[in-house]
Amino acid sequence: MEKHHVNLTEADKNHLEELLSKGSLKVKEFRRATGLMELHRGKTYGDVAQTLGVSRQSVSTWADRYASEGLQLLGDKPRPGRPIGIDGASRAKLTALACSEAPDGHAQWTLRLLADKAVELGYCDHLSHNHAGVILKKMNSSHTSD
Repeated sequence: MEKHHVNLTEADKNHLEELLSKGSLKVKEFRRATGLMELHRGKTYGDVAQTLGVSRQSVSTWADRYASEGLQLLGDKPRPGRPIGIDGASRAKLTALACSEAPDGHAQWTLRLLADKAVELGYCDHLSHNHAGVILKKMNSSHTSD
């Protein structure tokens, strides 16, 4: 008798089959969905891990998470850490500001002036001159001096 590490509900099984047939999943989601289906079919953790190119521990974790979360395990959980302080639209505004005329009394924008002006204009709550430089570097903008 085969041991089923995961017993999918009929609704979950149908949902996974539908997702896998579409072929538009992210790699992590595809692996997790395929792993669940294989575990439901009676495959061992080792067999599934070898087939999908992941560790046996990952497959075991998927089975445990399915038992506690259901199909929510397919997506990633929010990661801890500092929230994004300046969004894409504000980054674009900062770049446009760097390309604009420098303030009176200055030949060109400095990173400190840009950071202070971005906070003053409400683009973000706080912005260091170093972070302003990183943002502009990513945008390939070199309209400032330090």
